[in-house]
Amino acid sequence: MIVPTKGITPQRSLLAVGAQILQNLDRPMTVSQAWATLRHWRHTHGHHAPVPFWWFVLALDALFALGVVDLEDELLVARRVDAAATQRL
Repeated sequence: MIVPTKGITPQRSLLAVGAQILQNLDRPMTVSQAWATLRHWRHTHGHHAPVPFWWFVLALDALFALGVVDLEDELLVARRVDAAATQRL
């Protein structure tokens, strides 16, 4: 589910969908705008495996859990974090 498996194609895995969301999240946008942008991007780039809205939301949840997106004033914002600057506990 998070990564490709025998039943989940690579273009539908949550990490792939999350990467596609991040790739298009170049400015703060609403969840609806991000959904429309992702659908357009997937259609334009030949990703025809269906991704329903609930799968998109799961991908957003995974991105939030990884700390790469935030919701600020009802807008999705990509957090730009320098990996070298983060400290592990």
